[in-house]
Order: sequence, then structure tokens, then C-alpha cells
Amino acid sequence: MERHLADTLVNQGREAMRRRDAATARLCFEQVVRDPPPGIAPPWLLLSQACQLAGDQRGQEQALAQLLERDPRHLAGLLLMGELKASLGDTRAATSFFMTGVTVADQSGAPDTIRPLVEKARNYLQQANGSYAEHLSRHLAERNIVPGQISARVDEALDLLLGRRQVFLQQPTSFYFPALPQRQFYEAREFDWAEGFEALAPAMVEELENLLDNRGQGFSPYLRTDPNRPAAANPLRDDPSWGAHFLWEDGSIVADHAALAPVTMEALATAPMPEIAERSPMALYSLLRPGTHIRPHHGMLNTRLICHLPLITNPDCAIRVGNETRRWQHGKLLIFDDSIEHEAWNRGSATRIILLFEIWRPEISQDERAALTTIFESIAAFGGMPRGQG
Repeated sequence: MERHLADTLVNQGREAMRRRDAATARLCFEQVVRDPPPGIAPPWLLLSQACQLAGDQRGQEQALAQLLERDPRHLAGLLLMGELKASLGDTRAATSFFMTGVTVADQSGAPDTIRPLVEKARNYLQQANGSYAEHLSRHLAERNIVPGQISARVDEALDLLLGRRQVFLQQPTSFYFPALPQRQFYEAREFDWAEGFEALAPAMVEELENLLDNRGQGFSPYLRTDPNRPAAANPLRDDPSWGAHFLWEDGSIVADHAALAPVTMEALATAPMPEIAERSPMALYSLLRPGTHIRPHHGMLNTRLICHLPLITNPDCAIRVGNETRRWQHGKLLIFDDSIEHEAWNRGSATRIILLFEIWRPEISQDERAALTTIFESIAAFGGMPRGQG
């Protein structure tokens, strides 16, 4: 078919659609799709709309299928196919087409003419997900699978399936070690040193209180501007609202600070802290004043876990790691993978202070730890990695 004839037929078909003359419109579009001009996409979308106007669902589906076969991410085609499947009662198919359509719209944007269809798809997905959740909960309960009774992993898997949580993975900013489990939090009972560590918490609190009494706050901003590096894009840079008082810093003891905390230093010696020249151990009192929010960020490495021992805290302080939020409990270790997105806040009226330190991940063998130590020391010898953001 010549290009000019195809254009004439398409224009005639559009005009027939405006008159709501489905038969004429369909006839025009069918002639073009049977013999389209070279290099011109057949008007399958227009044909599907003509079939819809005529009440021919089978013809509409065939036209949309042809469109999506040639362009699997055609936004209007996906949304219209979703609507058709929904009208036919095929919820699973409708959900699939709508989910893909919404993803395409989120990634590439949607023209103003398509946005109402996108919102309609979102509403359908929300309702369908609610019905699916009710069905799944009822079906599983009949087979004695109830949240909280099998394992936390089963509960989380169901939450992810139903969109109640999203997946967060390790994304360290400087160094990634492969094949480690994607765990947000670890439990203190998994570590043989933790019980004895927590038992010393009252004495560590006393040491911290003596420090505060004798030296005032004695804290510097956790994030400090380095004149030899670009400034961190963090609103808490050089802000004492997020403060640090180091006992170990960059692999060295801060002697005058450590001298005032002998019990705390004794406790830290029981933890498997990395020993890396100019890097680790690292241990400090971390302060968070009321109203302070540490924005979401990732740590530098996934070879370590971060440990918090809350010494002064309040119920309105919390930390989110990935899709789980926990409150600090006085004298109870909180251990997490900081290479997963995390944030923290103090919404209370009193300052929060924790003892913060890092340990090797338990899944890393002694030989691997030795190799990683050499790698990190080699990096430090070249110029080092920047300090993390908490």
C-alpha cells in the first residue's frame, strides 16, 4: 500500500471514530494493517479502539496482542489490555498488564492523555492486592500457616510478596565482598561475646556519665569537613547535633578518652573488631540530639557489622535498616549491616548516646579476614577510603 493511501484511510478511520461509526473505522484500519506501507507501524492501537467501540472484545484483544508483540512496552497498549482482561474477569492477567504499564509510566513518564489510565491501573492494583492478601491469608490460615508462628523469614517473604515491604540489598559505597547473606539485623544471642558485653553496660553508663559531668559534652560533629576532600552532601555536616567522641579512631586508641573509660575499653576488647592499619578498630560514643534526623544512606563496606549499645536513650529514638525499624533498648546490643540503606532519628526530648563500634561479619573466614585486612591496608597506603556517614 502506498503511504498516501494509508494516511487517507487512517484519517478516514479517525473521522469515523469521532462519529462513533465503528464499522467504517474498523474497515479503514483493517485495510492498513493488512498491507502497511514500508517502514510504517500498522495502526493496531486504532484498530483495537475501533473493535472496542464495536463491542468486539475478541477483535480488540487480537489487535492489542499484535501491538504488544511488536512493542512489548507500549504504554497505552499495556493499559488497554489490562482493562480488557479486567472486564473479562481475568484478574491475574489484568494485574500483570497493569503492573508492567505502571512500571513503564514510572520509568519513562506518561503523556497527559494517558495519565488517567495510569491512575486507573494503580487503583485496580491496590484493590486487587487487597483481595489477593485476603485470599492468601484465609487460604494459609486453613493450613495453619499464620504470621508469627513459623519464622520471621516466612513473614517477611509474605510481606514482600504482597508489597507491604520492599527489598533492600547491600550497596556499600567503597567495597563490596560477594556472596554474603542479605541480612538487615543480627541478634545479639548469635554472638558468644555479646552476653558478657551487655552485662558491663551499667558500668559503661557510669563511665559515660562521668565524662559528661567532667568534660561537658566533649563531642565534636560526627561529619567534619576535610579541606582536602569535597564536602559531604549531608545536612548534618559540621553539625554538633550528630556528635562523636572517639575511643578508637582510624585504628588507634584515643589515649586521653580511653583512659576515662577502662571498663568500656575492656568490653570492646572482647568483640571481634577488625584490626586494619589506619582504619580499624573504630569505636565511639555517638550522640543524637532531640529533633535530629540522619537521612537514609549506605555504609562503605559490607565486610563488617555495626554494633550499637544504647547507654542513654528514649522511646522516641529509632533506626531503620532496609525495611525494618527498631528502637534502641537501654543496655541491649543492636547489630546491623550498614551497607544496606539505613537512617536514624531522635524525636524525643532528650539526647541519645550510644556506644558504636564495628565487628567482622561472622560469615567471613579467618583466611578471608587476613586477605581483606591486606587489601584495606593497601588501599589506605594509596590514600585511603573516606570516612563513612554513620
